[in-house]
Amino acid sequence: MIKDPQGILVRAPNWIGDQILAYPFFYYLRRAYPKSRIAVACLPWVEPLQYLDLVDDVFVLPKPIRIGIKEKIRTLEAGARMVRENGNWDLGISLPNSFTAAWFLWRAKVKQRRGYNTDGRGFLLNAKLSPDKQSFRHRASAYLELLPARARPRKDVMEFWGVPPENELDEGIPGELAHFRPETSWATAKPLVPPSEPYWVMAPGSMAESRRWGAEAFIALARKVHDETKWKGLIVGGPAEAPLAQQICEDRSLKLSDWTGKGPVSCYWQVFQKSQFTVSNDSGLAHVAALCGSTTQIIWGAGDPKRTKPLGPGRVRVLFNPVECWPCERNTCGQPLERKLQCLKGISSDSAWEEIQIGLNSKT
Repeated sequence: MIKDPQGILVRAPNWIGDQILAYPFFYYLRRAYPKSRIAVACLPWVEPLQYLDLVDDVFVLPKPIRIGIKEKIRTLEAGARMVRENGNWDLGISLPNSFTAAWFLWRAKVKQRRGYNTDGRGFLLNAKLSPDKQSFRHRASAYLELLPARARPRKDVMEFWGVPPENELDEGIPGELAHFRPETSWATAKPLVPPSEPYWVMAPGSMAESRRWGAEAFIALARKVHDETKWKGLIVGGPAEAPLAQQICEDRSLKLSDWTGKGPVSCYWQVFQKSQFTVSNDSGLAHVAALCGSTTQIIWGAGDPKRTKPLGPGRVRVLFNPVECWPCERNTCGQPLERKLQCLKGISSDSAWEEIQIGLNSKT
C-alpha cells in the first residue's frame, strides 16, 4: 500500500441513500490522509450530496444522451479521460460494486484500485476484497472495509453517531464522534427556510413499488397527526413526487403543504433539522433526514434493515411487517395479487403514529 498517496480518487455511490451511508467512509478517509488530494467522481443526481469539507474535488460524470452500449462506453471513456487529465491518482476506491465503476478507475489510470470482487470485475482491481466481506453486513460497514488498513476505524460503524439503536449522541467521547455539518459539507446548497411554527415532514415517495406505502395510508396518518398536534405538515421530494403530494394535500383541513421539487435534496437540510419528526418510506430522503438530525420514522417495505437502515445523529425507528417472504429486497413485488405488497399493506396508520410518538417521547 502506498504510504501517503498524493492523489486519491473515489467512485461515489450512485444512489442518494448509499451516498449518505458513505459519510463515515469519507470522514475516516480524510482523517487518515489530511494532506492528500481527495477527489470524488459521481453521477449528476448525487453531486449536491458530496461532502465538500472532506474532499478537494468533485468530478461529475457525463450521462449517456442516447440508449445503447456504444453510447454507454463513450460516456464512460469521456468521464475517465476527464479525471485522468486532471490529476495523477495513486489510490482509487470503488464504492459501487459494478463492472463499470472498476473499469472507470482502470481507464483513469489509477495505480492501486480497491473494490469488492463482484460483477466479473476482479481483473480490473489490483486490491480486491472478497464479496463475503460485505454480503451480510450493513452497507456503511461494507464501505469502511474498503478503506486501507491505516484509515479503517477500530469501532463498528453502528457506533459512529453514538450508541445504537436510538443513535444517541454521546458528547463524552471527545474526538471520537463526528458531527455532520450540512452548512459546510453542502456549502453550495441554498437551504430552504422552514416555517416558524412547529411542523413535521412527510417523504412519501420511492422509486421502488415495494418500498412505497400507499397515499391513503399517509393521508390517514396525517389526519391523526393533525388531530392530536395541530402541527403543520410539509411534503418533500423531487419533481416526480409532485402528483403524489398534490393528492395527499387535497384535504386542506390537514394543514399539509407541498414542498416537493423546490431544489436539490441538499437544500432540505434545515427543513429536516428543525422538524418535530420526519416520516418516510425506505428511500434516500429517509437517510438525508437522519443525517440532518431529524427524528425519523421509516415505513419499511421489502428491504433488509440490517443492511440498509439509515444511520445518523437523528433517532431512527423502523416499522415493518415481517410476512413470510420478507425481506425479499426486490424493487417489485413477485407475490400473487391477493398477497401483493402485504409487507406494506399490513402496516396501519395507527401503528405508525404509535411508533412516531415513542420516538418523540424519547427526545424528552
